[in-house]
Amino acid sequence: MDDQFQLSAYDYVLPEDQIAQQPAAERDQSRLLVLDCPADRTFHKKFNQVTELFKPGDLLVVNNTKVFPARLLGRKQHTGGKVEMLLLHFPEPVGENDNFHQATALSLIKSSKRPEPGSMLHFAKSLQARVDTLLPDGKVAVTLFYPATADLESLLETHGRIPLPPYICRPGGSTAEDSRRYQTKYARQTGSVAAPTAGLHFSSQLMSQIKEMGITQAAVTLHVGYGTFAPVRCTDIRRHRIHKEYVSVPNETARAVNRTRACGGRIWAVGTTTARTLEFAADPTGQVQPIEKSCGLYIYPGYRFKVVDNLITNFHLPQSSLLFLVSALAGRERILAGYKEAVQQGYRFFSYGDAMAIINRK
Repeated sequence: MDDQFQLSAYDYVLPEDQIAQQPAAERDQSRLLVLDCPADRTFHKKFNQVTELFKPGDLLVVNNTKVFPARLLGRKQHTGGKVEMLLLHFPEPVGENDNFHQATALSLIKSSKRPEPGSMLHFAKSLQARVDTLLPDGKVAVTLFYPATADLESLLETHGRIPLPPYICRPGGSTAEDSRRYQTKYARQTGSVAAPTAGLHFSSQLMSQIKEMGITQAAVTLHVGYGTFAPVRCTDIRRHRIHKEYVSVPNETARAVNRTRACGGRIWAVGTTTARTLEFAADPTGQVQPIEKSCGLYIYPGYRFKVVDNLITNFHLPQSSLLFLVSALAGRERILAGYKEAVQQGYRFFSYGDAMAIINRK
């Protein structure tokens, strides 16, 4: 089997103390490793110097999804035992009964004993959940109940917590500060359980500076699901099946991308989620179409990018589908060499870590 399809070929050594547990003091002051593929070289900058990589006529595309507080702490109705529930997507309203709204969701539930179907979980006077079905893969289907006069998103903001990735290990979990920092400045569309972390480096000031340079900006939506943390278990990565996520590409974004490409400009994707969305929305000629559907596009080496020229991204976990994607864009050996250099230079890794810019088209 070709090395590039072997799971073991996407491993690298990372000291545990280089897994970022906190964000940088200022969003745009994180470090930026620039991987210049045409020149086959790397160089280092502060993230706020990313503007030096842009040129008039470029288009910067971001993912405007918003993380919701999907982690709920409560108690079981009958025993009073502690329970923790992680919603795997934003609950879907299904109707009203006895002045209570109902919404369904898939979840993960942690407690001393797995709750029985039909049992009730209490998170607040205004927010309860019924356990409906225990699924074979460990997930639990639940129905949420909340007053008809209340707004579910507001209730989750009040009673829920931001669900940090499992490799951020802090006593007590997420804090109020994470509600601000584990969210991009341009987050608009609620629906993610994990942030599109490449966007965390952009401050409002930096976004304004980019706009003043004449760099056009556009947005897509991909709601990041918990499956983004699912490990790849196939030794041949081609056999892996990626999770599906909701995506939306509005008309104005599709037009902006197609116009930029027609004029010879470069498409910069902020994050792997943006890259997947743009590639999923493209027809065989590379023309991006407005869409709103579930995306299951799996990008690994051998994939030919139709839309994305350059990518701003974070450093990804070993043997992960996100590492496959960046390897498809820049080449596996070049990516792993860049990661090795980042480790040697003391870069901080993963969600709250530093960033990489991959330049495929100068």
